[in-house]
Amino acid sequence: MSRIIVFGAGGRAGRAAVTEARSRGHRVTAVVRDPAGHAGLSAADGVRTVAGDVTRADDVARLSAGHDAAISAVHDPAARPEAFFTGASRALLDGLERAGVHRLVGVGLASVLETASGDLLMDTPGYPQKYHAFYLGHAAGTDVLRTAAAGPDWLVLSPAGDFDHGGARTGGYRTAPAEATSRISYADFAIALLDEIDAPRHHRTHVGVEAG
Repeated sequence: MSRIIVFGAGGRAGRAAVTEARSRGHRVTAVVRDPAGHAGLSAADGVRTVAGDVTRADDVARLSAGHDAAISAVHDPAARPEAFFTGASRALLDGLERAGVHRLVGVGLASVLETASGDLLMDTPGYPQKYHAFYLGHAAGTDVLRTAAAGPDWLVLSPAGDFDHGGARTGGYRTAPAEATSRISYADFAIALLDEIDAPRHHRTHVGVEAG
């Protein structure tokens, strides 16, 4: 049994990660902005819900002390994407290192994942550009991790295309390059997240997964 801290535990990917972690017997600290709005998280035995700001290294260090691994599934719709994702990456690198947490798995974005041809998905013909700034913000956050000289062993994991928002848990997944039509359920994505904590296979890179 490990102790895992999940930043952004109130979102769909974060909640799925909490559920999968508990199903494996791990103890979980679920970090959200306002625990009063997420009472259901602490209803599960072995889950502690706390308030925290992922862009503050002191918060990350304080909350992560005593944990074995961290998952980051964060998003702030009120913040500028580049400022938020780079700030979160810097705070996680600093705070987790201070706390002695050696593994970080972040939830990424398929838009900035390479396709089989080597192009980023967001640069392929016909790909929606409405959220271009959001795509670039995610990419900037990952670049902070890539260029870090210290900090935890990290991985960014994303759907190879998008989430199947109504999809059920099948228990399977596979790694894949970016493809706009690819889908994976939140529950199966959470399996991939926890597999990369329980038995890490990928390091310091961005990997896509799809239903398998």
